[in-house]
Amino acid sequence: MSTATPRQEYGLDAKPLTSYRPYWAKRFGTAPFLPTSRAEMDALGWDSCDVVIVTGDAYVDHPSFGMAVVGRVLEAQGFRVGIIAQPDWHSAAPFAALGRPNLCFGVAAGNMDSMINRYTADRRPRGDDAYTPGGAPDKRPDRASLVYTQRCREAFGDVPILLGGIEASLRRIAHYDYWQDKVRRAILVDAQADLLLYGNAERALVEIVHRLAAGEPVDQITEVRGTAFLRRDGDASAAGWFELDSTDVDLPGRIDDHINPYQTTSEAAASQGASCAKDDAAPPADPAAPQPIRLVPRQGRVQLPPRERTVVRLPSFEQVKRDPVLYAHANRVLHLETNPGNARALVQAHLVGGKPRDVWINPPPIPLTTAEMDHVFGLPYARSPHPSYADANGRHDGSTKIPAWEMIRFSVNIMRGCFGGCSFCSITEHEGRIIQSRSEDSVIREIEDMRDKVPGFTGIVSDLGGPTANMYRLRCKSTAIERACRKPSCVWPGICPNLGTDHAPLIRMYRRARTLPGVKKVLIGSGLRYDLAVRSPDYVKELVTHHVGGYLKIAPEHTEAGPLSKMMKPGIGSYDRFKQLFDKYSAEAGKQQYLIPYFIAAHPGTSDEDMMHLALWLKRNGFRADQVQTFYPSPMASATAMYHTGRNPLKGLSRDVAKPDGTEKVDVVRSEKRRRLHKAFLRYHDAAGWPLLRDALMAMGRADLIGNGKKHLVPSYQPAVAAASPAAPARPRRGSLLTQHTGLPPRPGTAPRRKPR
Repeated sequence: MSTATPRQEYGLDAKPLTSYRPYWAKRFGTAPFLPTSRAEMDALGWDSCDVVIVTGDAYVDHPSFGMAVVGRVLEAQGFRVGIIAQPDWHSAAPFAALGRPNLCFGVAAGNMDSMINRYTADRRPRGDDAYTPGGAPDKRPDRASLVYTQRCREAFGDVPILLGGIEASLRRIAHYDYWQDKVRRAILVDAQADLLLYGNAERALVEIVHRLAAGEPVDQITEVRGTAFLRRDGDASAAGWFELDSTDVDLPGRIDDHINPYQTTSEAAASQGASCAKDDAAPPADPAAPQPIRLVPRQGRVQLPPRERTVVRLPSFEQVKRDPVLYAHANRVLHLETNPGNARALVQAHLVGGKPRDVWINPPPIPLTTAEMDHVFGLPYARSPHPSYADANGRHDGSTKIPAWEMIRFSVNIMRGCFGGCSFCSITEHEGRIIQSRSEDSVIREIEDMRDKVPGFTGIVSDLGGPTANMYRLRCKSTAIERACRKPSCVWPGICPNLGTDHAPLIRMYRRARTLPGVKKVLIGSGLRYDLAVRSPDYVKELVTHHVGGYLKIAPEHTEAGPLSKMMKPGIGSYDRFKQLFDKYSAEAGKQQYLIPYFIAAHPGTSDEDMMHLALWLKRNGFRADQVQTFYPSPMASATAMYHTGRNPLKGLSRDVAKPDGTEKVDVVRSEKRRRLHKAFLRYHDAAGWPLLRDALMAMGRADLIGNGKKHLVPSYQPAVAAASPAAPARPRRGSLLTQHTGLPPRPGTAPRRKPR
């Protein structure tokens, strides 16, 4: 097991998770399940909880569920932790079920954003909830983070509230809300929480709870990385900070140019405290222009304050609400300040009760080391839903089954983070782009525990993965360059030459896992980054020969350069190169295996012609989509900023028409008709969409694609009654595909099929 400290592994200082002195309640030992009722507390000999976690998901004691990870991490520190899962939010009484917590409430909406959980991309209510027994809907409210914090405050007004989870994380600044079609305030302004913890919050949470246990007031805890809070008037901790004004674009006398995210990494590294030719050649600041801080010249260069004591002021909520350019600018600045090695604090003003209040966002948390990841995933999880959800036979099948648990029941998470930076995805914004990997021994121990202790294990591991299947142990070759880099992606527009792409550690793990006694097969179910995989043919061979259960899902997302450039995805040529290797090694293994690509319709920057060319590619390659997903604007994503503003935040923003890059307009597919058209192109074979496609092709001047031959996209005739689209089969037929966010059906032997309703 690795014992490297954060300083040794990342070149950054942080207190290791296991270095704290345990809290006195450690004497109570480990609970088989964290208690969800007073009766369970009594059985453990507890008179109270130190921390009560409120979550919008059913309680599953498994390391893929946030409440279990947070609860077990705090339990390992010696704290008594209770769980209130999916409470009835119509009154405060259920939030007091475990009594007054001694230290704090921890609140999260769940593993998913509650609005995405409850509504489709077309804003229609979903009929089920994968994180609820039986898949029952309506067990959590809209914007659950807000509702839960307010009920906790009603229950016990003087107890500190720590707000976390992906819903809060993605709303830490003013953000566009797709469901209300407006810009909403940072969530802390509307919630009644004391602190917001964003990203994977174990490090921040452990520090904060220990400080609360030591008697420190929560309003004095203002410097913890990975946290946000409302700055109070007269707060002494605000003294000594240098403020950089970034509340507008095209200001004369700029004091700190936003570093071009596509500049070379060597330029970015050289800019860290050292002179470089690019900086020396920059025009000096206009001394007559108003400046928010005093700049001290040194040998002809502007001396900027230290980053660790610098805060960047974003445009206020009121500004971004009315000005799309400033909204896109704020989104860009936020994404540039995400590297723990060089990120600065951010501040954004909101008018609250007629008075300005600052939402202060500290720099991102220091990633967990391999030793800390092993600690977190090695805690004594029951790997099962709480017994209260079981049926009369003590089982979690049928009407009591929790679909999300069923999906990951026999899978193992091997890493966190993603350096892909896809503009439509929230993983990088939440987990960061530095990969945090477990040790091989830790992963193997979990497989063995799953084999020996989890009922129903048939010998098939359904996944060894994470946000991306093949980023395990991949990172920058230099910690100095990694700390200095401000690029939003390590693989776009091309793979960075400083990125290590050696898949050998992952290959070794795969081989060791598949040879364990009692393990028949190890499948890879997480999405594959195929542009990285082609750098290691040995990895592709191992994957295709031993770890594909007939099909493998990958995500080209599109075929055309326009939308791909807005998605920050590689060109379709990378897919073609991977497919050649996939087909070659499948043939060598004597297997018939298929790639299942998935695509997004109606992404910002996608024209109708782009979708037409995608449909032609699908037909030419023999693909027919069973399910289609349109673009879903999630809070804080760069693509959502494009959708809301019609601007491209991947480039510098400007109002100056002489700067075409800064004034680029993005084609936004907003109307229901165009969204239906783009979906129809993906399902070009579905007769229900043919009238819409024929009209669109005629308008584009492409009537040559209408006809009854192989070269045509849609026929010239229309069936009297369009056949209903068939339900997706349990196993995709050859040539079928699924799309972004829809997931894939379970493989035989890994999960029972759901009965039709």
